[in-house]
Amino acid sequence: MAVVQSSLKHAHEGWSPDEPLILHIHEDDSHSRATGGTTFSRTCFNGINALSGVGILSIPYALAQGGWLSLVLLFVMANICCYTGLLLQRCMDANPRIQSYPDVGEHAFGYKGRVMIALFLYLELYLVSIGFLILEGDNLENLFPGTNYVFLGLNISGKQFFVLIATLLILPTTWLRNLSLLAYVSAGGVVASVVVVLCVFWVGALGGIGFHEGGKLLNLKGLSTSMSLYAFCYSGHAVFPTLYTSMKTKSQFPKALLTCFVLCFINYGTMAVLGYLMFGDNVNSQVTLNLPVGNLGSKIAIYTTLINPFTKYALMVTPIATAIEERLSCRNVSASLIIRTLIVISTVIVALAVPLFGYLMALIGSFLCIAASMLIPCICYLKIFESSRHFGFELLTILGILVLGFVIAVMGTYSSLQQIVHNL
Repeated sequence: MAVVQSSLKHAHEGWSPDEPLILHIHEDDSHSRATGGTTFSRTCFNGINALSGVGILSIPYALAQGGWLSLVLLFVMANICCYTGLLLQRCMDANPRIQSYPDVGEHAFGYKGRVMIALFLYLELYLVSIGFLILEGDNLENLFPGTNYVFLGLNISGKQFFVLIATLLILPTTWLRNLSLLAYVSAGGVVASVVVVLCVFWVGALGGIGFHEGGKLLNLKGLSTSMSLYAFCYSGHAVFPTLYTSMKTKSQFPKALLTCFVLCFINYGTMAVLGYLMFGDNVNSQVTLNLPVGNLGSKIAIYTTLINPFTKYALMVTPIATAIEERLSCRNVSASLIIRTLIVISTVIVALAVPLFGYLMALIGSFLCIAASMLIPCICYLKIFESSRHFGFELLTILGILVLGFVIAVMGTYSSLQQIVHNL
């Protein structure tokens, strides 16, 4: 998922969280020019890093919701998101001043377009950070079942306790003004995603579980949830402009983007098939919760899963905090600490109130990722090139994507909200 990996720094070295990720147009690209820009291989690595995230845990659940035939939709969604990524590139080529996704919105629809896209991206970052806390609580409770505490007469369940502990450990990282070290650490997300898949295969092949579950061929009721989760996995559009502007040879961007999506589809597809064959319709929203905790492979998978949020949570929260601080013209260190702490407190409150990882990810995918990865690129492209576009196959394709995206957004959002309310 893209925004989950928004730790990419702005130029070929990546994004620096000291720079506002969304609101600013970056005029000075001299550093990138001086060092020659990013190579094709490094762009591919950064792109895979942007697309690989916590979505890898929920992909077997997505397959279980839609059935085996929904794998076709996983492939279709990869193609659509890759194509809309290329549409973003074309929009950027229309004006050399465009350096970020909100810049595209501003070029197409003025300041209102910039604000709209910025709000979508900030909300996505905020919800993903909440998902990190829920993930920590779920997996730590799985490692240490039966944990329960009573504090000041309040009964605190194991999951709630671990969410609070994880928050206290993560909080100091959000106070850092320069997170460049964390940005480098979070680049291990590519390796982490592959390690989790290998560990799940290890547990299935050697841990006595096997790959014997048949599963359903098609589940129409769950297709909207499947599509929403697939969209969440492939939503990397927030960082695609950064990847493009940082490349040494920009003409290679389409090839790099295709490489990223092909490799990510293979990784996601492998995890989906393994998890569904191992656990069938009983697979949890996080496949790690199905793994037997006594198995070494399971422990490696779970601990790998637990480490990632500690390196990425601050990278999700920092752009939000930076935008608020700039809006309030806040340059006082103490005030900055208060703002960042309040943001963290708000996320933990929501994580405790809505501890439903799978449904939250589906909501993010249907409401925000569909907009960011399917609807907005198409709408901006049609607006920017409205004077030169001709009725043809491409226009029909774009209109088809818009219709499909709108249907998934409406049905997926309604289904996710309904499931969240039902399970609270």
